[in-house]
Amino acid sequence: MTVHGEARGLETLTASSPRPGQRLGAVSGHLLKEVRERIGVSQDQLSELLQVDKSTIQGWESGRRSLNSSRAGSLRAIRRNLLRLGGDPTLLMLLDQALDADSIINFVVNDHAIQRADEHPLASWVLTRDTTHMLAWALTGSSPASLPATEKLPRRGPTPSSPQLPRDELNAFFSQMRRAAELAHWSGDEAALLRRQALYLCSYDISPDTAGWLAEIRRRPPRTQTHGWSPNWADARSVATSLTRHGDHAALAAFMATGMGDEAGEAANLNYWAYWLGIDSLPKADDHFMIAAPAQSWDALALLRGLTDRLTPGIGAIDLNVHSVWALLGFRRGLLTADPNLSRNLEERVMVLLDSDGISAQARQELVSVHYGLRLTT
Repeated sequence: MTVHGEARGLETLTASSPRPGQRLGAVSGHLLKEVRERIGVSQDQLSELLQVDKSTIQGWESGRRSLNSSRAGSLRAIRRNLLRLGGDPTLLMLLDQALDADSIINFVVNDHAIQRADEHPLASWVLTRDTTHMLAWALTGSSPASLPATEKLPRRGPTPSSPQLPRDELNAFFSQMRRAAELAHWSGDEAALLRRQALYLCSYDISPDTAGWLAEIRRRPPRTQTHGWSPNWADARSVATSLTRHGDHAALAAFMATGMGDEAGEAANLNYWAYWLGIDSLPKADDHFMIAAPAQSWDALALLRGLTDRLTPGIGAIDLNVHSVWALLGFRRGLLTADPNLSRNLEERVMVLLDSDGISAQARQELVSVHYGLRLTT
């Protein structure tokens, strides 16, 4: 098998000089290793096929050398060649999100002492689920939901099974995220996006005081929310869903009682879901896209598919997921007849949830309503 020499000379493009033991490209490097192993080639074979030195491949996969340091054209060449070799297209598409995750981690862990909230990369870039889950991969070791499943591949030696950061870097990351959230809190509504995203990422911290700290942040004035949408709405939603990761479901119930139930709140929730799941693919610089009329820039049927997949017992924010399906069907009543296979999948999931514990009385009523609607369309 031969490959064009588009990647020739890439070993000279990663000029960063990391501190001993530091990984500049942990997430993208581990993803690159996943692609290579699923193709079924060794590092020696890949270095020959890409016409780069083996040490470059080793540096990328270990994270010691960052793919972010390569020129954009070189990154495209890597991706094209990996696809030509049989690389999984889904994994290759996720490489951009992995690179984004690495850039955020490096900014935070390298202790950039920002003095203004708008200096932070999370202050003007709304993260999607895929980028957030790539970050979570490094923070928790849990594989992203978007990563295609495969059989466990045999590895030689004690190679890591995930790009999870070492404890000292995790501590530095979460410490800086808390600092960013505190700075954003005192910076007012202009820093609302940074505050929200920093708080959400902090929820991945397993430190014993995390839940208490998040709950204390939630109670701080003026971050209270009554009805409808404001810059605080998305913040309150993120904090409430974050707390469910630590077993606190009261905050989500309180948010749904105050932040949902009117036109503005329902529209904001659906717009956010569409962006989070990648159905609305246009990048966002702040949260104000949530106040648009629903489905102006996204496909309602695609959103129903995405939300249906999240109707699974045991998910922390299951009540919000149920409500979102119910609200979407109310917004677009013809969706239940648009895709018979989706309707069958939805009905199966609804029945499983109705037979399970762990959902609120409101969620149960909404599931009954969805089930009734499904019965009417069959």
